[in-house]
Amino acid sequence: MRLRRPSSDEPMLPDWGHSTLAEVLPSIGAHLGVRDAGVPALHLPPSHRWVVVMVDGLGHDLLRQHMAIAPYFADLFGDGQEITATVPSTTATSLTSLGSGTAPGRHGIVGYSFRDQAGGKVFNALTWDTEAVPEEVQPSPTWFEKACGCEATCTGVVPERFRDSGLTRAALRGQVVSGLVDEADEQDRIDRVVAASRDGRRSLVYVYERMLDHTGHSLGIQHPAWRQQLTRIDDWVARLRGALDDDVVLLITGDHGMLDIPLDRRILVQDHPELMRGVTALAGEGRFRQLYADHPADVAARWTDFLGERAWVRTREQAIEQSWFGPNVTPQAAQRIGDVVAAMRDDWAVMSKDLPRELALVGMHGSLTPAEMVVPLLVDAPEHY
Repeated sequence: MRLRRPSSDEPMLPDWGHSTLAEVLPSIGAHLGVRDAGVPALHLPPSHRWVVVMVDGLGHDLLRQHMAIAPYFADLFGDGQEITATVPSTTATSLTSLGSGTAPGRHGIVGYSFRDQAGGKVFNALTWDTEAVPEEVQPSPTWFEKACGCEATCTGVVPERFRDSGLTRAALRGQVVSGLVDEADEQDRIDRVVAASRDGRRSLVYVYERMLDHTGHSLGIQHPAWRQQLTRIDDWVARLRGALDDDVVLLITGDHGMLDIPLDRRILVQDHPELMRGVTALAGEGRFRQLYADHPADVAARWTDFLGERAWVRTREQAIEQSWFGPNVTPQAAQRIGDVVAAMRDDWAVMSKDLPRELALVGMHGSLTPAEMVVPLLVDAPEHY
C-alpha cells in the first residue's frame, strides 16, 4: 500500500481509520480474537503470535534512502506498506495512538508538550513532569489491555526505566514489562522477546528501540553515527527473526521520520518579539509549535504574516475542522491543543532560548511533511511466504 503524497504546499494529513499507527494494533487484535477489533484496516497475515518492533525515528523516506546499509529491512521494504504517524509526528503522540488505537483527538496526548487543562501548566508528555494521573489523562483502554482480555499474553521488552513511566502508563499499559537493564546487550533482548513470544496460546510482544532517534537528535541523520545505528538495528532485528518460531509474525515500524535543521533555518522567538505578543504559553517543539493565547486570531495572523510559506499556521478550531488531530476531537483533548498551532514546512524550526535543551538538537521532527509523517510497516512472516 502506497500513500498519496500531497503537493509541497499542502500538509501530509493521516488517512484516519485506514493507514495510520492507530490501525496497527487493532488489525493485529482482529487476528488475536479481540472481540471489538472489527475488520482489520491493514492487510496482515494471520497468526496468533506477534512481535512488534518500534524503531523510534525510523521514517519511511529515511529507510528508502539508506537501504544499502540495512539489508534485512531492505528485503522487506518492497512488500512493505506505507502508513503515517499521527499529528504531531512525535513520539509521545505516536506511541499513544499505537497503544490506544485512537487518534490524538480521542486519546488526548496531543504533542511533545502541551497544557494539561484549560489554564493549566504546560507539561512534557515524555518526562511526565506533572502530578496528573496518566490513566486519567488518557482513559481509553489500550489494545494490550484488550488483548489480555482475550487470553493473549502481552509483554513489553523495553528499558527498565520506562517500566512505570507516565507515558508507559498512559499509552502502553496492559503489558507485563520485561525490563532491559543494559540496552546494549542485544542477545538478552532477543532472548527476552523469543521467550515472551512463546508464552501462552496467543502472544503480543512490543519491543522499543530508541537509539536511532537519540543519535539523530544529537548528531543528525547525516552523521556516520546515525548510519551505524541503523545498520546495528537492522542486524539485531534480523537475528531476532532468525531466533523466533516460524508461527510468529514480526512487524517493524517507526513513530516518525526526521530532518536535520540548519542553524540558519532556526527562528528564535526572542529575536522577533512580535511573535510572542499575546502568547501566554509556548509548547510543542521546534517543528510543531503550540501557542496558548487570549486572542488566538490575532496571534495566528501575526505568525502567518511573519512565517509565510515557512509554516502552516492554524487556529485550534481550524486544525480541528481540517482533521489534523483526527475525525473526532473530545472536549478534553480540544482544550489541550494550542489555541494556535504552527507546523513548519521544509527544514525550518521555531525555537526559544527558554528551552535551551532544544537548541542543541540537530535532527528534529513533529511537523506534517512526508519526511516526518510517513513510516514503514514491514512484515516478516516466514510461515505464510
